[in-house]
Amino acid sequence: MPSAHATRLPSVSVRHDAEDRLPSWLPLSAIEDAAERLHGRIVRTPLLPAPVLGRDVWLKAETFQATGAFKERGALNRLLRLTALERAAGVVAMSAGNHAAGLALHAQRLGVAATIVMPVTAPRCKVERTEALGAEVVLSGSNVGEAKSCALQLAAERRLTFVHPYDDPDVIAGQGTVGLEVLADRPDLDTLVVPVGGGGLLAGMAAAVKARKPSVTVVGVRLARRRGPTLADGIAVDALGKLPQALLAGFVDTLVEVEEAEVAAAMRTLHGSFGMVAEGAGAAAVAALLAGKAPAEGRTVAVLSGRNVDSDTLVRTLAAA
Repeated sequence: MPSAHATRLPSVSVRHDAEDRLPSWLPLSAIEDAAERLHGRIVRTPLLPAPVLGRDVWLKAETFQATGAFKERGALNRLLRLTALERAAGVVAMSAGNHAAGLALHAQRLGVAATIVMPVTAPRCKVERTEALGAEVVLSGSNVGEAKSCALQLAAERRLTFVHPYDDPDVIAGQGTVGLEVLADRPDLDTLVVPVGGGGLLAGMAAAVKARKPSVTVVGVRLARRRGPTLADGIAVDALGKLPQALLAGFVDTLVEVEEAEVAAAMRTLHGSFGMVAEGAGAAAVAALLAGKAPAEGRTVAVLSGRNVDSDTLVRTLAAA
C-alpha cells in the first residue's frame, strides 16, 4: 500500500507490449545502442547487498564511476553523438556539479572544448573538480534554472552545442543504461527505487526496465519542497524536464518525497553500515527505504546515484546523529 507521502501516477498496465509504448524519440534500441557506445568507456557499476535496508535489497552503486556519479553516462552518450562540426565548436551545459564533471571528463578525453555554467551556490569541491578536468567554469545564477539562461546565451554567442543535463533524448538514453545493467544482474527484479530531480535518470531507467520487464514496480524519490540550501542539491530542481515527464507518466508507478533529515539519516547509514560516502541526492533512494516511504517488496534495487559531497558538509552530517 502506498504511504501517505506517495503520489500515485497514472496506472501502468502490466502488458507485454511495453516496448511499443515508448515514444519515437526514445525506442529501447536507443538505450541499447547507448550501452554499446559506452561499453569500455565508463564503469559497469556493481550491485551491492544491503541487508540493513531489507532482506533482499541491493544498491546499484553509481558512486563507482570515475567522477562519482551516474551523470557520465548521459553526457558521454551525447558527446559521442555530436557531428564533426559540433565537436570542433565545443559544448556548453548548466549543472549543479555532477553533469558538469561527467561532461568535462569525457569532453577532455574526446578533445572537445567544454564550458560549464554552474550556480554560485554550487559546492566548491564540484567547481574545482570541473575546472581540473579542463572545462571553463562560469558561475551564474542562484540555481540550475538561472544558470540555464546564461548557458543558452553562451551557446548562441559562441555557436556551442548545448548539452542539457536531463531534457535531452541522448542524455536520457545514456542514463537508461543503468536500468539495463540492473536487469542483467537481477532479472528477477521486483522493485526499483530511483532518485529524481530533473528526471533524466528515472525516465531512462524506467523506460529500459519497463520495456524489458513490465511487472517491475518503479518508484521515484524526490526532495520535499524547501527553501534555502539542501544536502540534496543535485535533485533540488524546480520542475521535471519536459521529456522525462512524458516518460514518467507512462512508466513510473509512484513518486515519494523525502525530507532533509531523512536524507541526512541515509547518508549516515550508508557511511556507518557500508563505509560508503554518498551525497544527499545520491542517498535519496536509501532515505525513502529507511523512512518506509518506498516499498521494499521482493527483490529491490535502490540506485545510489552519486558520492560528491564536500568534506565539511559530510563531517557535519555524520556528527549530527
